[in-house]
Amino acid sequence: MASVSIRGLCKDKPSALGKGGLHRILHDVSMEITDGEFLVLVGPSGCGKTTLLRCIAGLEEPSAGELSIDRLRMNEVPPQNRDIAMVFQSYALYPHMTVSDNLSFGLKMRNTPQREIKKLVEEAANMLEIGHLLSRYPRELSGGQRQRVAMGRAVVRRPKAFLFDEPLSNLDAALRQQMRLELLRLHRRLKATMIYVTHDQVEAMTLADRIAILRQGRVEQMGTPSQLYDQPVNTFVARFFGTPEMNLIDGKMEDGWFVADGIPFRVHLPGYESQPVTLGVRAEDLHLHQGDVTDLPSGRIDVVEHHGHEDLLHVRCGDKVLSVRSLAHKSPPPGTDVSLLVSTESCHLFQRRDGQGDGQRLLPYGHEAAS
Repeated sequence: MASVSIRGLCKDKPSALGKGGLHRILHDVSMEITDGEFLVLVGPSGCGKTTLLRCIAGLEEPSAGELSIDRLRMNEVPPQNRDIAMVFQSYALYPHMTVSDNLSFGLKMRNTPQREIKKLVEEAANMLEIGHLLSRYPRELSGGQRQRVAMGRAVVRRPKAFLFDEPLSNLDAALRQQMRLELLRLHRRLKATMIYVTHDQVEAMTLADRIAILRQGRVEQMGTPSQLYDQPVNTFVARFFGTPEMNLIDGKMEDGWFVADGIPFRVHLPGYESQPVTLGVRAEDLHLHQGDVTDLPSGRIDVVEHHGHEDLLHVRCGDKVLSVRSLAHKSPPPGTDVSLLVSTESCHLFQRRDGQGDGQRLLPYGHEAAS
C-alpha cells in the first residue's frame, strides 16, 4: 500500500465555449492521503472531483503542481507504471471474456506465472463471493455482479492504491447499500489506500475515514465525516453536507442576541460582536414547543415528511421554511402553530461578506481557529 501526496495541483482544459483559451478545472489542490486511508471526494457536478481522480491515475496530465505516490513523483509516469487500479462507473468489462478471463487479463499482460494467476483469481473471487460466476460472461450477470467483477479485476493486481469513480451510481438503492458494506469489508481486509469519488453523501459518510469537499475546483474542507457535519468551515459546506441541509438564517448580532432578518426568530448567543451574520442550525437541534411562547422563535407547520424512524417537519417562520426533526408518528399535523426551542450550543455563526452569506465560520471572543 502507499500514501498519496498532492501539492498545488492545477488542471486547465480548453474553454467549452469554443472561443479558444483555457478554463481552469482544478485550482491549487493540495492534500495528503495516508497509507491505508479511505478518502472520499464529494462535491456538486462539475466541481473537479473526477478530474482530480484521473490526474492521480495518470489519465489526465496536471497543468501545474506535483503528485507523488509512495513518496515517488508521478507527474511524468504513465498510468500503467503507477501501480494503481481504477474501478469505473461503467464497469468496463470485456464482453467477449468470461469472468475468470476478465479477472486474469491484467495479470496475463504483466506476464504473471499461470500458477500465480490462478491463485490470485481464486482469492479475489472468494473475497467478493463471485467464485460461482467464473465461467459466465458479463451479459449473464446482474449489475451488482458486474460491479463485483470490476472490483475483483482491481483486487487481483494488489495495487498500491485503488481509485473508484462513482462505482455504485448505476445500481438500485438496495444494491448500493449492499455494495457499500462489501467495500468496507474489502478495505478492512486489504488495508488498502482507497480514493473514492461520489455525489452520494450517504456513501461518503458510510465509507470514508476522511472526506474532501470540492467546489469549482477547490477544496472547501477536508476532515472526518463528523468534523464536516459538526464543524463546517463555511456556509457552502454547511448547506452541502448533511440531509436535510443545515438551516441557514440571515440576520445580525445585537447585544448578545441573534436577530433574524424579517422573520420571528431570536436566539441568545453571547460572546459575539454586533455585525451581520448567518445562523446555521441542524434540523435535530430545533425542538418543537406547541403554541406561541414569548421570546421563542415561532412558526407554523407547513409539511410533515414521514421517514419511518423519524418525521421531518417543515416549519414556516415568516417567509422562511425551517427543517425540524421529530420522533416518528408524534408530530403535530400541518397547520399547527409551534414555538422552536433552539440548542444554542449547537448553533453555528458565519460571516456575511457585505451583508451576503457564504462566509467563513465566526468564532466568539477568546477563541481562535484551530491551526
